[in-house]
Order: sequence, then C-alpha cells, then structure tokens
Amino acid sequence: MADTQTIRQVAQTRAPLSTWLGVVLLFALFGVIVLAVIGPSPRGDSYEQKRAKAREEKLKTAREEDAKALTTYGWIDKNKGAVRIPIERAMELTVADLAKKKPAKAGPLASPEAQASPVPTGAAAP
Repeated sequence: MADTQTIRQVAQTRAPLSTWLGVVLLFALFGVIVLAVIGPSPRGDSYEQKRAKAREEKLKTAREEDAKALTTYGWIDKNKGAVRIPIERAMELTVADLAKKKPAKAGPLASPEAQASPVPTGAAAP
C-alpha cells in the first residue's frame, strides 16, 4: 500500500514554476520557428502588381535584345572573326549560295531483291 500512496503523492504534487516557464518558452520558440519558415504572409495586391510589372519589363527587355540581335550587325567574337548579320541578309546570302550549286545526281534505286541478304557461305542452298 505504501507504493500506491507515494504514487498518489507524486501525481498530486504541483510542478515547479521552472517547468511551466520551460513549457511556455518551448511554445514561444516553436512560434518563432514557424514565423521564420512561413515568413510575413499577408501581402497585398500591390506586391503582386509589382511582380507582374517587373516580369513585363524583363520580357520587354528580352524581346528588344532579341530583335536587335536579329536585325543588326555586330561582333560575336573578334578574335575568331565571327560576326552577326541581320537575318534577312543571311537568308539572301544562303539562297544565292544554294542557287550557285548544282544538285548532285541521284544514284540508282536498289530493288528489293538486291537488298535481300545473300545466303551464308557455310550453309547449304536448297
């Protein structure tokens, strides 16, 4: 019976103040970690509008750079002598180059019988 009595006394004793303070600090630490992971979540419409405007500006800049690269002359690598020419001029030069070349004659087409594999030399023919 002594064992039952001591268990009841331990269960009914009040926890010290330091235990309660530890539990409260543990919850506070958990809250701080959650806020650090999630971050300041309430963002207004102005945040999304700013992001959309920044994306539009980046797209506009990229398109302008691409248009400039396709329509102007410029150096790609001076040391190697590589240049960039407008796409229209490149197409004209390519068509002129292809017009100078004569097409090669086509070889005879092989018949299906000629393409069949021959009888192996070690096997007897029927």
